[in-house]
Amino acid sequence: MFSASRIIPVLALGFTSLLISGCNGPTFETAAEGLAPPIGTPVGPIPGPPGPTVSRDNPYGQQAVPLAEGRQLFASYNCAGCHGDHAGGGMGPSLRDEDWIYGGTSMQVYNSIAEGRAHGMPAWGTKVPDTQIWKLVGYIQSLRTEREPQPPQE
Repeated sequence: MFSASRIIPVLALGFTSLLISGCNGPTFETAAEGLAPPIGTPVGPIPGPPGPTVSRDNPYGQQAVPLAEGRQLFASYNCAGCHGDHAGGGMGPSLRDEDWIYGGTSMQVYNSIAEGRAHGMPAWGTKVPDTQIWKLVGYIQSLRTEREPQPPQE
């Protein structure tokens, strides 16, 4: 059996260690600027295919004026800085090809812009109005089609 004289010091030691360590909840290390955060630190969207979303079509469809505005937004928001001029690829993936990791439906492209994606695509949903995201979606989906505004010169 355990005697009280042995249990009390163990409990006291445990209680003391709790007091010393504090009860402020978990602490998180921060990475120095330019360095990767410590392993296990949440840094953005969870990688992998997007979760289920409500099916929603682009309210602008493939109308010429919103497509042209989407092209202007692509340029003014400097999307070309990562995806290349005319979305041909650069530091970010080409948006002109048929390989879409996260899907190419209107809602999937919208979610990629609004929520961002792991490994580089920032979330723009809190910075760019919904109407402009939809115009960007339309422009991106018009790439490689006869409706594409200002296609690249061959």
